[in-house]
Amino acid sequence: MRSNGVAIRAIREAQNMSLRALAQQTGRDRGHLSRLERGKAGASDETVQLIAGALGVTEAAITHKEKT
Repeated sequence: MRSNGVAIRAIREAQNMSLRALAQQTGRDRGHLSRLERGKAGASDETVQLIAGALGVTEAAITHKEKT
């Protein structure tokens, strides 16, 4: 199973979105997002929601969990 960071990077790159653009759209630090994508940091539920919204995907696309 892929980590959340790997999923975020794959989706972001598939959309040709830069890390800088994702940081601007989410209001999160680019360095933190980079660490998240590399598996060096975790993401709060709020951050996952913001990232999913900025990427136009569901949270489940990132977390690989179905909403209950």
